[in-house]
Amino acid sequence: MPLIYLTDYGVGNLHSVKNALEKCGAEVEAVSDMSKLAEADCIVFPGVGAFDSTMDRVSPHAEEILERLESGVPTLGICIGAQILFDSSEEGKKQGLGLFKGRVIGLEAERLPHMGWNTVKSDDPILDGTPDREFYFAHSYRGSPDDKCEIAGTTEYEGVEIPVIFRRSNTYGIQFHPEKSSSSGMEVLKNFIRFAEECR
Repeated sequence: MPLIYLTDYGVGNLHSVKNALEKCGAEVEAVSDMSKLAEADCIVFPGVGAFDSTMDRVSPHAEEILERLESGVPTLGICIGAQILFDSSEEGKKQGLGLFKGRVIGLEAERLPHMGWNTVKSDDPILDGTPDREFYFAHSYRGSPDDKCEIAGTTEYEGVEIPVIFRRSNTYGIQFHPEKSSSSGMEVLKNFIRFAEECR
């Protein structure tokens, strides 16, 4: 089983994600030195936080991290951790990692942020075995990839279908919080761990 480097950029809900991954059987190391990601065998970018403050920690090593992601290292980005995988965001001014070409845009909705449980539609194996497709969301922005083939799952909010799972090669970006999504969320994390093992 690969060691998961859980990125500690000072703004994420690190401990709940770490605990959830460990409950799913993973070996996890919290990493605040972003240069270490250049040699990681598996990476998780946790959620919660603002785009610019997150990229403040990641930017100095963005080029090396992007090279690692493009090399195929299994990676999971959660909420803001998914959004920094894009080129840029309407929320901030800094450049993202740019693995997904496209921009993070604001939700067009009356009630913001979008907080609560929503049904996710997806045929991707990342949701295999989930007892239901209900997941917990807390966000006001979402990814908009140039290549729509990178959209692996959607949900509906205020009558609008929005993309919430993104995939390119061995990198997943998910807008919901699996660590807050009960048994279905834990199953997603188990699927990712299994996926990471198969990538070795």
